[in-house]
Amino acid sequence: MPETPAPARPVRALGVDIGGSGIKAAPVDLAAGEFTAERVRLATPQPATPGAVAPVVAEVLAGFEADPDVPVGITFPAVVQHGITRTAANVDPSWIGADAEALFSDALGRSVLVVNDADAAGYAEAAFGAAKGVRGVVVVTTLGTGIGSALIVDGTLVPNTELGHLEIGGHDAEKKAADSARERHDLSWSQWAKRLQRYYSHLEDLLWPDLIVVGGGVSKKHEKFLPLLDLRTPVVPAALRNDAGIIGAASLAASRARG
Repeated sequence: MPETPAPARPVRALGVDIGGSGIKAAPVDLAAGEFTAERVRLATPQPATPGAVAPVVAEVLAGFEADPDVPVGITFPAVVQHGITRTAANVDPSWIGADAEALFSDALGRSVLVVNDADAAGYAEAAFGAAKGVRGVVVVTTLGTGIGSALIVDGTLVPNTELGHLEIGGHDAEKKAADSARERHDLSWSQWAKRLQRYYSHLEDLLWPDLIVVGGGVSKKHEKFLPLLDLRTPVVPAALRNDAGIIGAASLAASRARG
């Protein structure tokens, strides 16, 4: 009898990015790390409780025709351990301790992977973006309301690092160095860069990374502050911008599906 061919690896997956203001989704080409259809976005319900968010996730995915075995990855702004959300940033506190994977699986009628939003973005940058092909230790940070972080070692994600909460000078780092701190204190780019310098110097002394990737919305203006940093580690702006969470979530879900 002819040999049965091995099942084909998934060539497409669905990614969902849940944020404090919007829930976005798109199908992803896993070979190219690109959307295969236009992204859909709906407002995050307020209050953003589990019972309110799950139906909106189902709604944003409803327009994409996908077989039941197509992997689905969902980002969430929280520490996520084995599908359980342990914290809640910019969403309702009732998420703390919730079984997010079971919740979304029930709402969608299919298995899903739930992952921290910064981890998803960092993984995407390592697989398809600014850190593609870089071996060793890569640190990806997202500068926004806080500082999100992802740690990738030889292409493998080390989840839930929460490096934005390092204590520096007696303060939580993100309270001083996040983009929100720049705006809140009306800092010039050079003033903010001094705070970033202290943060990233501390980070590189702890981890000795081979590359630092800086993301978040402010990375669009990277030329105003990255050249002001004096680090031994190469530091570059993120490449995938707002698409990174969706692409990373889809890629991680597909990786788990392959086993």
